[in-house]
Amino acid sequence: MQQVNLREAQEQLPELVEAALRGEEIVITRDNQPVAKLVQLTENDGDLRLGSAKGLIVIHDDFDEPLEDFQDYM
Repeated sequence: MQQVNLREAQEQLPELVEAALRGEEIVITRDNQPVAKLVQLTENDGDLRLGSAKGLIVIHDDFDEPLEDFQDYM
């Protein structure tokens, strides 16, 4: 994983993007602290949609009721 400071990243952005396209991860730092990561997007990264799991998850009405196994701890 390559690390560059913010100023270097600004000056070398085209080269860093090419490195990310080759699969490298580039961490951008400011004041020696990591603040961002430049990585290649995969095809699945764009498929995230709100509500895509609708109907796949069921939460029962008693979801937040105490469990019988934990009655001794109450």
